[in-house]
Amino acid sequence: MAAALLAAAPALALTAKPKEPTTAAKPDAGVANGATLVGQFGTWGAYTASPNGKKVCFALAKPASSKTNPPNRPRDPSYVFISTRPAEKVVNEVSVMIGYQIKPGSDSTLEVGGARFAMYAQGDGLWIKNAAEEERLVEALRKSGDATVKSTSAKGTETTDTFSLKGLAQALDRLGRDCPR
Repeated sequence: MAAALLAAAPALALTAKPKEPTTAAKPDAGVANGATLVGQFGTWGAYTASPNGKKVCFALAKPASSKTNPPNRPRDPSYVFISTRPAEKVVNEVSVMIGYQIKPGSDSTLEVGGARFAMYAQGDGLWIKNAAEEERLVEALRKSGDATVKSTSAKGTETTDTFSLKGLAQALDRLGRDCPR
């Protein structure tokens, strides 16, 4: 199952967070295929890769449940990534590949542990709006049972993806050994 996830997921975790409001570069799906699974922890896979000789570590999970409004709207798979790129001094960056082009100017959120974090969109990816809150977000993700991402597609479809966080803390601990700070 992890291999199928990785083959289907683009290398969003391997690319730098785009700066608002520039246009994000399209991730190279081939880079993700070169990643190595170092452990499966609950619903979370822990991976390492070395695109262009620079080591990257990331945890990856797909949603436990997805809903669209209107119902049964088609979309590409959704994934959440938590990435560390030591060469860029990036540690535990949270990103979500939502599976469709996001409506420009729409609000997207990630809810976890009773807190709500505003996310900004670039193409089909989401990142936390306030980078200063990212560490607090990761700590909430480590301690909670699930997280919910809400977004609206360019065509107006509202989506709600719920991700199980079972195994995330262990996946991040494992990756901390492969990509130390």
